Amino acid sequence: MSITIPAVVLGAGGYVGGELLRLLASHPNFELSAAVSDRRSGQMIAATFMHLSQLLSGKTFVATNNWADDIADGSDVALFSAAPHGASAEIIAAALETAASRNLTLHIVDSSADFRYAEQSAWEAVYGAKHGAPQLLADFSCAVPEHTDTIATPHVGHPGCFATASLLATVPLIRSELSAAEVFVSGVTGSTGSGRSPQTGTHHPERDSNLYAYKPLAHRHSPEVAALAKAASGRETKVHFVPHSGPFARGIHVTVQAKAKATVSAQRLREVYIDAYANAPFVEVVDTPPKLKNVVASNMCHLSVATDGDSIVVMCTIDNLVKGAAGGAVQWMNRLWKLPETAGLSAAAPGWT
Repeated sequence: MSITIPAVVLGAGGYVGGELLRLLASHPNFELSAAVSDRRSGQMIAATFMHLSQLLSGKTFVATNNWADDIADGSDVALFSAAPHGASAEIIAAALETAASRNLTLHIVDSSADFRYAEQSAWEAVYGAKHGAPQLLADFSCAVPEHTDTIATPHVGHPGCFATASLLATVPLIRSELSAAEVFVSGVTGSTGSGRSPQTGTHHPERDSNLYAYKPLAHRHSPEVAALAKAASGRETKVHFVPHSGPFARGIHVTVQAKAKATVSAQRLREVYIDAYANAPFVEVVDTPPKLKNVVASNMCHLSVATDGDSIVVMCTIDNLVKGAAGGAVQWMNRLWKLPETAGLSAAAPGWT
């Protein structure tokens, strides 16, 4: 029997929020109840996201305090947060208080970084600020869906986009013990990864026809990948990460290198990844190095491997806004509500973006 669950998007005015609105508009079970943006409250969603005008005709943004106004008491609710890092936790805490006062049953998936660490001290060490709702940390799990079958918490903190690509490429290798538990990761991301607010790194004259590294060996995703790789593989993993800004709007390409413990064949490596993702509908191990255009705007991940017998290379492509954020969040929410994991996410990549 088909069910309909009201869906709420916090921080709906940004790029990830816009992607959540797009995905929810065609989801068979989640129905958008509130697109929350204090800055745009009362404005038509189509005025901000004109490409969604036919899907969300007549719908407006609402203020944070009004997200539950159109939801009946006692309802089940899917709440997505695309609010900024450092702000999301407090907003979610307030939403949970509202839900309790209205007897609403919530599952939350947070796309910000606020619930990616189990320990308050670990989060604060990386982000250099006080956590907004440390009392909620135990209610959130963080992992890519492909690396855990079940979780014991009602809510999820989705890993970052670079982290998602790096983990999908790294964890099967570390689990296999074919390599040392040390990886060197080079990643290139599109400009949408920096968010909707204009800044030097996303300014077109700076980004177009350009390629450059930033925060080499000092990016905040490094400890996130190390922690989640250990949780998923059981092995302490050392991560050396160099991110790059690419001259395109969306997508992430990651190259992971590691030292083989003993001579290994490409066929053996392929088997490791094929076995690891045999039941993962959104991960495909491809024969040739993966290309962004084959995954951009979809929830797919393409992986490819190479080796000279001594060194191992794993290449991964995802869409940073879909698999790395909004799509991964919907994938998790499908699981939390025991819906088919692929619900609302089966659209193929356009191919010629």
